[in-house]
Amino acid sequence: MQRAVDEELAASKADHSLWRYRDDHKDIGSVYIVVQTSQGSVKELIERDGKSLSAADSQAERQRIENFIHSPSQIRKQQRDDAQDDKSAQDLLRLLPRAFRWKIVNETDDLTTLHFDPDPDFDAPDIKSRVLGTMSGEMVIDRKAHRIRTIKGELTDDVSIGWGILGKLRKGGTFDVERREIAPGIWQIVETHVHINGRALFFKSIGQQQDEISSNFTSVPLSTTFEEAVKLLNSSPDEQAETRER
Repeated sequence: MQRAVDEELAASKADHSLWRYRDDHKDIGSVYIVVQTSQGSVKELIERDGKSLSAADSQAERQRIENFIHSPSQIRKQQRDDAQDDKSAQDLLRLLPRAFRWKIVNETDDLTTLHFDPDPDFDAPDIKSRVLGTMSGEMVIDRKAHRIRTIKGELTDDVSIGWGILGKLRKGGTFDVERREIAPGIWQIVETHVHINGRALFFKSIGQQQDEISSNFTSVPLSTTFEEAVKLLNSSPDEQAETRER
């Protein structure tokens, strides 16, 4: 488990690859094409509720993208949000070995399957860690690459925020994440399913319902600009290949 965490952290630090991919948010019925650049990502909505956008909606989406790539404030906000997401993910990853009690339940030549339960001695430093530490589930590790292939879990108890006054996440919430090697040594999340329910102060929902599938990954040059990313949004495979060669 510790070796897998170390490999993931090292790979995250070393990986500077960029990708174009299809991002299907099945929970809200929206499909995007995403193109990454070193300055941030550009994404275009291409389907809503199983249907392609109308000409008017497509034009509005294109205008939204143009506004974004020429807005320093929006770009900085995306960069801050992405950096915070990366930090949160790495912080939680580092906690995995000590937040749970781990047990090997199956091994093959290629995979190790581990079961995890909350460690009662784990002292969670923040609310995200408390939620993490209340999970029980299963993780599958690729034995050759020492990379995490899948992880899924379920909240074993309600999680109270501010002694329940500010909010509560309900027992039984689940998450399921699948990762795949999309290029030699490069692993990406291809499926994310999160179904956690709860209430916050004034009865506002604080749960998360997410069903997201990412596919059709193609590499993008590290030098890609926002303007080039926009051109790649609706490019053909041949045009994408030409861009990679340049």
